[in-house]
Amino acid sequence: MVFWISIVLAVWGLVTDFMIRGLSALSVFILPLILVALLYYAFRSMPGRTSGGRSRTKVKPSAKTMSKVAGIRKTQASPGKRKSYPFQVIEGSKGKNDDQLPKYH
Repeated sequence: MVFWISIVLAVWGLVTDFMIRGLSALSVFILPLILVALLYYAFRSMPGRTSGGRSRTKVKPSAKTMSKVAGIRKTQASPGKRKSYPFQVIEGSKGKNDDQLPKYH
C-alpha cells in the first residue's frame, strides 16, 4: 500500500512540475539518464563476460588430466557399485542412562 501511495505522489509531482515549468521539467532527468546509460555501457563492455561476441580462450587439458577424467567416467558408468568411504559411525548418547553422564546445564 505504501508503495502505491509513493508512486501516485511521484506521478502527481511530475505532472504538476510539468504543468508549471513545461518541457524544462524534463531537464531534471537528463543527468540520471546519462548516469544510467554510462553504467549500462560499463557493465555491458566489462571484460570477463562471455556475452558480447568475445570467445574465451580454450585451455587444452594435459594427458594426465584426461586420464583422470577417463577414469572417473569409467567408474560412473557402472551404477551398481557403490564407493566405500572411510567414515565411521559415532554412537550417540540417546537411550543411555542419564545418571552416568555429567550434568552441564
